[in-house]
Amino acid sequence: MSPRHPVLFVSHGAPDVLLKPGASVALWQRLGAELPRPRAILVISAHWAAREPTVSTAATPDTIHDFGGFPDALYAMEYPAPGAPALAARVRELLVAAALPCAETPDRGLDHGAWIPLKAMYPQADIPVVQLALQPFAGTDWHRRIGAALRPLRDEGVLILASGAVTHNFGWLTWGENSKPVEAARAFAAWLGEALARDDRPALLDYRRQSAHGAAAHPSEEHLLPLFSALGAASPGEIPLRLEPEYTYGGLAMDAYLWQDASPAPFNPEH
Repeated sequence: MSPRHPVLFVSHGAPDVLLKPGASVALWQRLGAELPRPRAILVISAHWAAREPTVSTAATPDTIHDFGGFPDALYAMEYPAPGAPALAARVRELLVAAALPCAETPDRGLDHGAWIPLKAMYPQADIPVVQLALQPFAGTDWHRRIGAALRPLRDEGVLILASGAVTHNFGWLTWGENSKPVEAARAFAAWLGEALARDDRPALLDYRRQSAHGAAAHPSEEHLLPLFSALGAASPGEIPLRLEPEYTYGGLAMDAYLWQDASPAPFNPEH
């Protein structure tokens, strides 16, 4: 029997992260090279919001350049991965079985929360990708329930990739190179890491009140909500590996979290 597939949360950072690759892009490249190769990828990105969970059935999803003001080279990038309509149908089946709604759309492409980390992880764009929309005002436990419903995908060769941000307050950003990390960003990232290391789900779900900087780190919740879907897809008591590559623009903690099976060879951040 093949090992259970990992669940991965990444902080995708600013769109230009691929133009000046640093520690985050290097980490994504290593993850793509060293994690078990999935047969398909399900992405839950902060950059697709819908009234209810909505899955893309596109057979050839477009690359969406959903940002402005960046160099032309970024808009020239494409990520022509195939879609996976059969996986989209399986996602709908699992959500409906868990008494959760699920709509579908035939023409949604891959937003930058999906294709930017994937372009580093799997540059050949040869693994089918499906996206699932989040609900930005539905709260943390709603997204945990979605992740829990999708947990069986881990035993079916699917990588669940949650893409958002550990910190996402534009007021914390400094646009110079090599900006010193903002102390509040460091403090919230540390609190989050410690709560995940304890698998303290009540505290995590109530992060805005339980942590000193949670509400400030996320003036709106959409960039942290993918983490709760990843948490739901993890079994209770399954502790993630925290990966801390860098801070970008001072206020963006680029932490990633990996929930992984212990066999055959877990990802080792020290290599």
